[in-house]
Amino acid sequence: MAYTALDVKELREKTGVGMMDCKKALEASDGDMDKAIEFLREKGLAAATKKAGRIAAEGVVLAYTDEEKAISVLVEVNAETDFVAKNEVFQNFVLQVAKTVAYENPADVDALLNTKLYGDERTVQENLQDKILAIGENMKVRRFERVEGVAVSYIHGRARGVLVTFDTDAETANKDEFKTMGKDVAMQVAALNPTYLDPDSIPAEVIEREKEIEIAQMKADPKMANKPEQILAKIVEGKMGKYYSEVCLMNQPFVKDDKVSVAKYVEGVAKKLGADIKVTGFICMVKGEGLEKREENFANEIASMIK
Repeated sequence: MAYTALDVKELREKTGVGMMDCKKALEASDGDMDKAIEFLREKGLAAATKKAGRIAAEGVVLAYTDEEKAISVLVEVNAETDFVAKNEVFQNFVLQVAKTVAYENPADVDALLNTKLYGDERTVQENLQDKILAIGENMKVRRFERVEGVAVSYIHGRARGVLVTFDTDAETANKDEFKTMGKDVAMQVAALNPTYLDPDSIPAEVIEREKEIEIAQMKADPKMANKPEQILAKIVEGKMGKYYSEVCLMNQPFVKDDKVSVAKYVEGVAKKLGADIKVTGFICMVKGEGLEKREENFANEIASMIK
């Protein structure tokens, strides 16, 4: 009996086991789903099968940087409750996962799960299964981002992580003034959630759509409706500055001094240090973003267990 990619996906969702192990189980079971699950159970890989379908939208976002190798990582690992997020064993595991990403550079989460965990002879997936059994909650390594070069991170409450990347020299990157500035910019991202780095980063179709919205709003205003199209177009160009100051990191007013933009703040630090500093990008990762949340509260869960 043959199996398909959809069978692999289904088995993975049912068991929480990595893709390669699911493939091996289906091959060994001639494509039979039930036998494949039993195969994984016998191997000790699916001992937490019953937990795998439970919602895991809590957990942590963690940042790890190796300044010497100029590698930075953001990783999100989910669990069912915030209690686990505060567990030292869980947090140490997440740190090991981040180091695995940093030094092994896996292509994606599936590759990461099948990579040896940093400092361990067993894979990330095998260690994850151990944690599920030991702690008693469903857990998932959800996603990661890895960058090389100069970067500064900021984590807010284990729930929101930011990496800001820079183009500058190593000597500048090691100065306290630069590190303070980098953290300030990362905190800006965490606080104001920009969508783009600067106006040049915005796709042309997005800008055109924003202009169309502005024109439509003006045409709906009796005081503006009869103005010529070219006049409306000029007014819209003027309005776009406000749009850029909202959605572009470098155009936003700096949170610690709203009289200057983030771009001007970075320029000021660069001038003070006598260095070239350019912000090249940013990554923001929010714990549980886009995931279904558990509606049942902890008290109700305990009550249901007693019953």
